[in-house]
Amino acid sequence: MIREHRSREKLEGYYRKFVEEGVLDPNVHPWVAESWLKSRELGIGTEKMDVSRKLPKEEFTVLQAKNQDAIDYLSGLSEDIREFFQEYNLSLLLIDSECRVLKSYSLPFYQMTPGEIEGVRVGVEDVGTSSISVAYAHQTPFWMFGPEMWVKECQLGDACSAPIKVNGEFHYIITLVSMEQVPMPQDAIIALLLTMKNALEAHLTESVRIKAEEAILDATPFAVYHVMPGGEVAYANRLGHTRLEGIGAKKQDDKKCTSNLNDVIMNYQHTPIYKGFNGVPSYNKEVTWITPKKTYEDITTVVPLERDADRAVESVVVVSMPIEDLRTLVAHAAGYTAKYSLNSMVGEGTTFASVRAKAARVAKNKHHVLIQGEAGTGKQRMAHGIHQASPRAAGPLITLRCGDATPEILEQELFGIVMGPDVSHQGRLELASGGTLFLDEIEKMPRSIAVALAKALKTGKTHRIGETVERDIDVRIIAACDSDLKRLTERGLFAPELYEIVSKSVVRVPPLRSRREDIPKLADHIISELAEQHQMKPKRILPETDELLKHYDWPGNIKQLQSVLEYAFFNTAKDTIAPDDISLMGDVKPDNKWKEDKDVFVKAWQAAGGNVSRLANLLNVSRVTLYRYLKKYNLEKK
Repeated sequence: MIREHRSREKLEGYYRKFVEEGVLDPNVHPWVAESWLKSRELGIGTEKMDVSRKLPKEEFTVLQAKNQDAIDYLSGLSEDIREFFQEYNLSLLLIDSECRVLKSYSLPFYQMTPGEIEGVRVGVEDVGTSSISVAYAHQTPFWMFGPEMWVKECQLGDACSAPIKVNGEFHYIITLVSMEQVPMPQDAIIALLLTMKNALEAHLTESVRIKAEEAILDATPFAVYHVMPGGEVAYANRLGHTRLEGIGAKKQDDKKCTSNLNDVIMNYQHTPIYKGFNGVPSYNKEVTWITPKKTYEDITTVVPLERDADRAVESVVVVSMPIEDLRTLVAHAAGYTAKYSLNSMVGEGTTFASVRAKAARVAKNKHHVLIQGEAGTGKQRMAHGIHQASPRAAGPLITLRCGDATPEILEQELFGIVMGPDVSHQGRLELASGGTLFLDEIEKMPRSIAVALAKALKTGKTHRIGETVERDIDVRIIAACDSDLKRLTERGLFAPELYEIVSKSVVRVPPLRSRREDIPKLADHIISELAEQHQMKPKRILPETDELLKHYDWPGNIKQLQSVLEYAFFNTAKDTIAPDDISLMGDVKPDNKWKEDKDVFVKAWQAAGGNVSRLANLLNVSRVTLYRYLKKYNLEKK
């Protein structure tokens, strides 16, 4: 980099000898000689600098905007040493990786105004040999004496250029140029250039790191804050700003809003943030925030940042996740997502095709949905499909069977419960916020619970059993009912308040006997799923078997078809399923001891759909005999 001082007369002689005679003196620096040869080969003029390859004003404005960070940083550096520049008549240039001048600082470069030189290309292909072209070619700082410049009007002063690299990648060149021959402290100027180079590289490297860290923080599902002792928010990531805006924080500019937390959090002095300034950290603590706009809960971590000397806390870092976001994250991690799409529901007949088309339309609106149909018709799969086809598909799909628990447990499961001062469990209603709550067997929901649910859905607020704190919810209900919910409501057996809400959109799933044309395809689909699930070779259902399946009434609908085919699949040694392989009662056979075993009889009774005549045919016994056993096992005849 540092070259010993050379006689200008000798350098001028070397230059004239090469330009006029084509003779290259061996005393010329090898890199300069290499560049001279290239300049002559390219036919670059030697008299004046060519500034014709200049970007239009609009394009140059865009280019400067892309490099504004480097431009502004170098501007600050040059401003601090302006007197030094003036004393030695120096100019500073910032040049991009394509050798285009981004900014001219201090004095005019080559006696040109900044407007003339900015946007101009100054590579070897444009202006011939210069310290810029040599530093660019060899990616190292280089000092060039005036007579070594290719263009004569640039030979009045010397120049020094250095490449700027960020994480090992070339980005810019900075150049110091003297305008005239005045005694200069060459070592000082080189040191100055290297200092500016190192400072700019460090700044740009740090900028890249900060941008990466900000991108990471903005992508996290956590709100992150840096809070000062007075409650001022010095930094917040994207989610943090959104949360602050949501509670009324003042906007600082178009992108960010900051505020003093004392102004927007009414219980600030009782939060872990306030305690953090006393040196008390908190980790994954459930915190209630009371603001003028709303009350909500977070899972919050607070880390005090101490001064090393006196261990006084100078600020705290806060990481929090909204409870509603945590619920969604947990729901996805626990697999609370739709497993089936509407397209996965097999059926090409006109009966089912119209139902599926209606379900697709219903999925797009915002109404709650009621799915009605006999047991085993695929209401749960339909609910999954509606959720997946809805705008809420990214949210959780939570299921609650209303007939599986006592009224007390059902209420706790639905709304959540407070177990103690520090133990509180959210209910399925909260867990489903932002997504869908599928209520199976909704007709079995006790009236009092149904009324409370209707109120929560209307107000968009709920509270856990044992507390008064209200929480916002945003839930779509998909309810399933085996019977006619409207008739049950008219008979006073179901809460009209909830029926009014869930019955805005009704999808009726037909029984399997009403869509017999779909049975062969359904059967093939079931066999394929079984083979894939158990990694076994698929089996072909014979046409005569299809006919047998089509002519059965299937009181248990698709669920019963699934059970029958599953039994045939695992108990048939052949690659085909023949009519003889089909047992309409699944693993219950006429020779089973159903007369002594109630469980066996009940399975047969369920397979027959509770129909005495059908069961009599299946078991090959008289109706009178069956009536006796129905009475024995306390079963209701149809």
